[in-house]
Amino acid sequence: MTEGTTSAAAEGADALTRLEQEGEIAADYLEGLLDIADLDGDIDMDVEADRASVSIISDTGGRDLQKLVGRDGEVLEALQELTRLAVHRETGDRSRLMLDIAGYRANKRTELSELGAKAAAEVKSSGEPVKLKPMTPFERKVVHDAVKAAGLRSESEGEEPQRFVVVLPA
Repeated sequence: MTEGTTSAAAEGADALTRLEQEGEIAADYLEGLLDIADLDGDIDMDVEADRASVSIISDTGGRDLQKLVGRDGEVLEALQELTRLAVHRETGDRSRLMLDIAGYRANKRTELSELGAKAAAEVKSSGEPVKLKPMTPFERKVVHDAVKAAGLRSESEGEEPQRFVVVLPA
C-alpha cells in the first residue's frame, strides 16, 4: 500500500467511527425521550450513504410510535432536528443523521421513488417538464435520485416550504 492509500483508508475508518459515535449519542438521546414519553421501542443504528441512520421500531406494530411520526411526518422531522442538536451538543460537529420511526421514512422512500419514476416516464413520453408538489428536503432528494436512475435530470425550484421538484427532458 502506498502512503496515500493508507491515509485514505485511515480517513474512511475515522469517518465511520465518527458516524457510529453520532448514532450512539442519538440512540441515548432517543432512549431517554422514549422513557419520558413512556413509549416502547427498540433502537436500531446503522451508517448509510455517509450518514448515521437511527430507527425506532416496535415489536407491537408501532401504533404508539405513530405519535412520534405525526401528520405527514412533521413530528418526525422535528425529532430528527432535536436529535441532530443533541449530537451537535456532544460532538461540536453538525450532524446529517437520518431518523426513521416505525418505518415511516422507509415507506415514504418507496412511495417517492415510484413517484419520481412515474414523473420521469411522463416526461420521456411527452417531452415536457413535469412539476411536482412541494416537498421536504428528504422527499426531494429521494425523487431526484429516482429521476437520475431513470436517466433524466431534475431541479428544485421555489422557496421553503414551497420548494418543489421539476423533472426535465433529457
